[in-house]
Amino acid sequence: MQARTFLAALCSLFGAVAYAQVGTSTDVRDANSAKETELVTAPHVDAALAAKIAANRPFADAIELDKLLGASLSAEQRQELYGRLFVTINLNDATREEIQLIPGVTDRLAHEFEEYRPYTSLEQFRREIGKYVAAAEVARLEQYVFVPMNLNRASGDAFLTIPGMTPRMVHEFEEYRPYTSFEQFRREIGKYVDEKEVTRLQRYVVIE
Repeated sequence: MQARTFLAALCSLFGAVAYAQVGTSTDVRDANSAKETELVTAPHVDAALAAKIAANRPFADAIELDKLLGASLSAEQRQELYGRLFVTINLNDATREEIQLIPGVTDRLAHEFEEYRPYTSLEQFRREIGKYVAAAEVARLEQYVFVPMNLNRASGDAFLTIPGMTPRMVHEFEEYRPYTSFEQFRREIGKYVDEKEVTRLQRYVVIE
């Protein structure tokens, strides 16, 4: 009995680590889902720029956000802003240019991000990048990244790590399995949210 209880607790512990596929953010808001009232609290973002960001969402990647901001903010201002606001990058397909938009990421570290592809979990990212930087820095970097989730196999807990995700929407993600195409995903999830929100959510998933 004690052995079974210990095993259950161990599985629970490892499950909690394994399901997170979007990095836990303590300081960095998601530019695609933050409210305008939250956007204006970020460095160099006034009401007009916050409205411009909101009007152009969702951003397909951090490069798109950077291009929009480049019209009004200097490179130094954008780097300061990205310490508080960003579009998370897909660890498996982000370009070198996109990776280096993350504050503090050098060309050498960007190479290490690419070296360990494909990523299947954030735990893999922590383990591999932890060879080069301290644990606190890995935790900071994790705020900027995600590993795409398999629509047909990911757990509800994994889906809940997507910024702005709700238990109701997790239910809808699971309700229409198995998915065979993104056309199906867009059609079914489009029953509950608008086209822009479907596009934002699609960034985080794959069909395999």
